[in-house]
Amino acid sequence: MPRSHEAFLRRLEAVRHRRPGATAALRLLREAARRDLREPADLIRLHEAVLFLRAYPHDARVLRAAERLLRGFAERVLRLRESDADLDAFDALEVAGVAGTVVSTDFSFDLVRRLLRRHPRELAIDWDACDGEDRMRATWPAFVPLLEEEALADANVPYRSWLAAAAGAAEDDAAWIVSRYAALPGPDADRAERWDSLGAPVAWDLARSRSARTRMRRPGPAPFFHDEPLRTRREVSLDAIVGGRPLALTRLSRREGERVCEMVREATAVRYREFYTFTFADPASVVSARPGRGVELFLLGVTPERRLPLRAAYGGFVVKNGVPVGYIEGLAFAERLEIGFNLYYTFREGESAWIYAQVLRLHRDALGVTSFSIDPYQLGFENDEAIDSGAFWFYRKLGFRPTDAGVARDVAREESRLARDPGYRSSPARLRRMVEHNVLYEVPGGTHPAGEWDRFHVREIGLAVNRRMRREFGGSAARLRQAAERRVAAALGMAIPRAPVARRSFSELALVLDLIPDLARWSPAERRSAAEIVRAKSGPSERAYLRGLQRHARLRRALIRLGTRA
Repeated sequence: MPRSHEAFLRRLEAVRHRRPGATAALRLLREAARRDLREPADLIRLHEAVLFLRAYPHDARVLRAAERLLRGFAERVLRLRESDADLDAFDALEVAGVAGTVVSTDFSFDLVRRLLRRHPRELAIDWDACDGEDRMRATWPAFVPLLEEEALADANVPYRSWLAAAAGAAEDDAAWIVSRYAALPGPDADRAERWDSLGAPVAWDLARSRSARTRMRRPGPAPFFHDEPLRTRREVSLDAIVGGRPLALTRLSRREGERVCEMVREATAVRYREFYTFTFADPASVVSARPGRGVELFLLGVTPERRLPLRAAYGGFVVKNGVPVGYIEGLAFAERLEIGFNLYYTFREGESAWIYAQVLRLHRDALGVTSFSIDPYQLGFENDEAIDSGAFWFYRKLGFRPTDAGVARDVAREESRLARDPGYRSSPARLRRMVEHNVLYEVPGGTHPAGEWDRFHVREIGLAVNRRMRREFGGSAARLRQAAERRVAAALGMAIPRAPVARRSFSELALVLDLIPDLARWSPAERRSAAEIVRAKSGPSERAYLRGLQRHARLRRALIRLGTRA
């Protein structure tokens, strides 16, 4: 075995891609268990290599050896913490969440409440990093008696002393202060805004936490072993996979769905991330699929009271041999899906393209979507990381096409250069010009003409509503909304709902439907179907809403026209 840590780590990192190579991988993992690495950078490299091998093991022996190493990893990090070593390297986004470290950031009120219910002893408020005294002055007198006396009249108020007097031993209990905010009068959104404006970072100690990415596991299909070369992008055909046979989908029970929702929230939180779809995920909406190779996919919707006005927001989660390896964000409208896919840094040298194809397949089968759009940011627009990684070419070589004619010409020229010189690489400046517009992939054999969604953006619908508000209602949103609700209800022959969630959903859709000039002249069947679609938006699942939009030819055409840039 190599004597230096550097040489050893290089060999361990290399063995991830040595297939076959189970014997070599096992020998290196056993050596890793004996090595005492004292530098944070070395420990991070060890952790990432072993976690990759846990997700992509050569055989059962490698899987067990990797798991043993990871189970004891917190002890290695804690020894560094106790020696006052500088652990800043563990805070980098690409490696955050290692067992034994602390993650500290200003999570939203809703996420903090959820985390505290499951991990009350692991979370604490990092008051030393909080500079929200103005917000303390505005809010704390509501639950700290007589604080108002000093807060309104004096400078340099010792808010922490008041908190200590009121909370006693609970001063360091994050659950106590959060519960005080939760009890404030007013709607949930106002309470959340008061907490969020405080800017109080929450420190999550992952010393023993099962939510550290080192330890997070989900029981699933039997392990899949990779003692042959991993599948590369060149071996993946979106047309064959996404256009192929349907996946077998499983609807999870609410209880099991809640476990998945909690896991995806925590898997992203320990990496300093939080997403709306995950924070407000609906446990009754979760479906799963097992496409093979040890992969399990999950798709989850948003609770009815938190849904978007027009699009259906969906989140996703990817687990490989029990290890969380990535997440998905999707915004669906009829058969169009704006999709964001992110494999965690550790696993990007795995079977990324094959997993991505299965993710698209899942959305096709669960939601009926057939047109997949990639936002410019993911391609590299104002995103240097995506430029550096060549994200545009990853999607282009899978089959995505530019929707802008100018970009299409640039891409054709670049592909011609690549054909003449396989070693050619697009310059960052050229890539930045090619990522200013979205790219699109359409499943072959669809029932609708290709290109219908090329210039569509939901923003155009919103802007059209606002232009009408200015033009016809003097800028009054209340008058616009009232008129739209009345006219759409009459046109569709439906009563304006009274239940708050259904009323809100109807009101938002009415603003859009009232832009359709001939809505009242549609056939009775078309208007009845449109009314069912409106009701489905706030129903148990937004899948019925999407399917309805896909089937209603006249409504679908009208919405595409409203959202298409001139």
